[in-house]
Amino acid sequence: MRHIASGYASLIAFCVGIAPVAKAELTPISESAMGDVTGQAFMQVQNINGTSHEYTRMTLGMDVDTRVNIDDVQIGQIDGGTDFSAQHLALGHIARADGEQFNGVTYNEGDAIPFEARKPYIELAEDGAGLAGFRMGFEQARGSVSSHTTSFSGNIGMKVEYFGEVYDAMLFDGVGGAATNKRATHIGLAPNSPGQAAGCNVDGALANCAPLTNLRSITVGEDTGAGDGTIGFTDGFFIGFQRDDNMEWQSIDGANVIDVGKGVFINLPTNMTVDLTNLTSGGIDRLRTHQVDMGTKLF
Repeated sequence: MRHIASGYASLIAFCVGIAPVAKAELTPISESAMGDVTGQAFMQVQNINGTSHEYTRMTLGMDVDTRVNIDDVQIGQIDGGTDFSAQHLALGHIARADGEQFNGVTYNEGDAIPFEARKPYIELAEDGAGLAGFRMGFEQARGSVSSHTTSFSGNIGMKVEYFGEVYDAMLFDGVGGAATNKRATHIGLAPNSPGQAAGCNVDGALANCAPLTNLRSITVGEDTGAGDGTIGFTDGFFIGFQRDDNMEWQSIDGANVIDVGKGVFINLPTNMTVDLTNLTSGGIDRLRTHQVDMGTKLF
C-alpha cells in the first residue's frame, strides 16, 4: 500500500513540478478572429419544458454505422413478466446474394449492410418527485432490426395490407387477447377492422394476427415517397424507461409527443407494409445477420 501511495505522490509532484516551466499562455482573440472559427460541440445539452415534466437532452455529435448481434435481451423483468424479451437481436445485416439491394444501394454477397445512427442522445425526465424516466435514441436512424421477440412493450409503426386495403399494425397480448402496447406477444390488424374478428385471432381464414416471432426482420426508417426503394432517416427510434404512466416524450423537433406508460417502451418507426397472409402463415423472413448464413427462419 505504501508503494502505491508513494507512486501517486511522485506523479502529483511531477505534474506540479512541470507547471512553472510551461510556456503556453492563454491570450484573448479579437471578435473578427472569433468569427473565422467554425466547428460543432461534441455534446449538446438542451433543457426542454413539458406539461408535467422537465426534460434534459444530451446529444453527441457523432455518426455510427454498425452491425451488432446480441444473443439474449431481457429488459423490465418485474411482476412476473418481461417488458421486452428477445433472442438473437441484430442491428444491420449481410447481403445474402450478389445484386441484393437495400436503400437503393446494390451489394455483393457477404457485404455488410450497416445500421446507420446519427447523433445519439440520452434524455432525462424529472418532476417534483425526482427522476421520472429516461430514454436513449438517435436523432436520425435507419437500417434493419432482426430478432426472435416473445414479449414487446412499445410501438411498431408497421402497415398491414389485407385484400388491397392498408391498415395500421396493432400489438396484442396473446391469442384472443385485446390490443396492447405492454408485453405484447402478437401483431396484426387493429381490432374491428372490416371482415376481421375483434382481438387477436389466429384461426385459418379468420386470422388477423401472428406471433411476434413471425416478424423476424424489420426496417427502421421512413418512406421517402420516391418509389425507388430508398429509406429515409427517422428521428423516432428510441427506448424509454418510465417510473410512472403518462410520460410524454417529445419528438426531436418538438412538434409532437408520444404518451407512454410505466416500464419499458420501445418505439420502432418503419416504412414496411406487410401482407397479412404472409405474416400469419410463414412469417417475414429473417435477413442474414451472421457470417455463416443461418437461414431465413432464424436457426
